[in-house]
Amino acid sequence: MIPMLRLSVVILMLIATPTSDAVAQQTVSVANSPPVVVETIPRAGDTNVDPLLTEIQVTFSKDMMTEKMWSWVIHTSETFPEIAGEVRYINARTNAAPVRLEPGKAYAIWFNSPNGKHIAFRDTSNNPAIPYLLVFQTRR
Repeated sequence: MIPMLRLSVVILMLIATPTSDAVAQQTVSVANSPPVVVETIPRAGDTNVDPLLTEIQVTFSKDMMTEKMWSWVIHTSETFPEIAGEVRYINARTNAAPVRLEPGKAYAIWFNSPNGKHIAFRDTSNNPAIPYLLVFQTRR
């Protein structure tokens, strides 16, 4: 049992260790890191969202390219909200979509897709945002 544990630790160390000089030499900073979602309206995991909510918002950690640059991606057609107007930026970090929601329904939206096909949410340095899945449910 102990030799297997040692092998697991070695494998974990190999996975977690940078494999190239370029990765090892890159200094981590806000400027060279991709943007991430820092807030959504409604909040992820909320199970008591007002079905009369008329706008979904996503806010990123960095200023974004705002000229028609977004990727609201369908998780499943059953869980994607009805978009009821034009998606737009409210400011340099917050994107919003007008929606029509139904009572007692679960919704799921990707901001940028996990498969890399739809990655139009990008910061002003053209770094794509890390994909984020927003899941929430409206109350009855």
